[in-house]
Amino acid sequence: MLARGGGGGTLFWGAGGLTCSTCETASRAGTGVEIDLEKVPKREPGMTPYEIMLSESQERMLIIVKKGQEQIVRDIFEKWDLPYAQVGVVNDDGMMRVCVGTEVVAEIPARKLAEDAPIYTREATARPAAEGLGVLLESDPIEALPALLAHPSIASKNWVYRQYDHMVRAGTCVLPGSDAAVFIVREADKILAATSDCNALYCALDPFEGAKIAVAEAARNLACSGAKPLAVTDNLNFGNPYKPENFWQLRECVNGLAEACREFGTPVTGGNVSLYNQSPAGAVDPTPTVGMVGLIEAPEHITTQAFKGTGDAILLLGDIGSEMGGSHYVKVLFGKKAGTPPRLDYKKEKGVQDAVRALIRMRLVRSAHDCSEGGLAVALAECCMSGEELVGAEIDLSGFGEMRADELLFNESQSRIIISVRRENATAALSLAQWQGIPAFRLGFTGGGDLRIKAGERNWSWVVKELRETWWGSIAKLMED
Repeated sequence: MLARGGGGGTLFWGAGGLTCSTCETASRAGTGVEIDLEKVPKREPGMTPYEIMLSESQERMLIIVKKGQEQIVRDIFEKWDLPYAQVGVVNDDGMMRVCVGTEVVAEIPARKLAEDAPIYTREATARPAAEGLGVLLESDPIEALPALLAHPSIASKNWVYRQYDHMVRAGTCVLPGSDAAVFIVREADKILAATSDCNALYCALDPFEGAKIAVAEAARNLACSGAKPLAVTDNLNFGNPYKPENFWQLRECVNGLAEACREFGTPVTGGNVSLYNQSPAGAVDPTPTVGMVGLIEAPEHITTQAFKGTGDAILLLGDIGSEMGGSHYVKVLFGKKAGTPPRLDYKKEKGVQDAVRALIRMRLVRSAHDCSEGGLAVALAECCMSGEELVGAEIDLSGFGEMRADELLFNESQSRIIISVRRENATAALSLAQWQGIPAFRLGFTGGGDLRIKAGERNWSWVVKELRETWWGSIAKLMED
């Protein structure tokens, strides 16, 4: 922490590099800062001042505390078993001053580093247009759905989250596995929801549109949990930016994130950039991961994606969709990253999110889950199998015409949410959604041990227990192999 000198305040150390965190805070406040590197905790001995100032060790945060309030902050850190160190003071001379004990090893105006640094414009070359879908043979949905549920992008991430404290001192009230985790901040008497999202396949095919969708889907996940989005952090993963095509992807993704964050009113409070992620085989797909947090106003608004019991009506908010470009169906079943990814319409997206939040506030919604990777069939399967109790469903899609089965079940058009409501509330929920200008359809009912879907004369059925075994254990099996 840093104590604020003549004007009071303490600065607790450090996020993503002491150089960045100290200079930015001083520059934006029009103040200076002085730190003592002898007081900075280090993860290994013998580090030079240069290394300490540029180290990007994680799990650090810079806090400036009012002078005289230091002990309150210390008490909070000690209560939560968090390490901390008072590393310096804020002053009024505008200088960034780095000391080792009494020796000054670096001194420069803070603004020169934070505001006046040169901006480089690198060569950017758009990648060639994505390969078209061509003529796709229609796969058997009975085999396609388990194949999609086994893919790492869709499969349960329990192998990962069971390796860390996802209970967070028993503060987590919705564990990982739903659209968003929900946790209670007791000291602030607040309920927060958090999620992360990014479809790297979309970003590879259209980085601008893919980045927009990453923000929109994160906001949609929060809406399904009953939350209103507050803010974003991002993690930008790209290849070598000196290569024109990679820099173009980075630039387009950043522009897409910025546009979508403005639309959803979610400031970017921080983030991380990881570049040069490539091998001789090529760069990783551009992956601008979005982490988003939102506020749930009341405990009764907390909503999860799992169906809650037998006899509830299942509704779709949003159009049935038809966009197959960039879909996981095409990637998993045909091994192709091809086509134009779905288009995002902000008005439709925000309308669907507002509608589901309104229905949740009216206590009509029993479960809510967005349609994303894998499309409608995957979303329905996740609703059936992601709760403590497995709940099947009887779905009738005959009202959507003679669409191809794969297009009907696995397209990834945006702005769609599946909700379940008590049977007696279905008409009211449909009417309220349609009154708000949102397309809404009755799909079927919950119950039984199978997921059954019909469309006209076509019928498909899967045992929910078998689907869950595939979905739950896929990543663990891959890691063991």
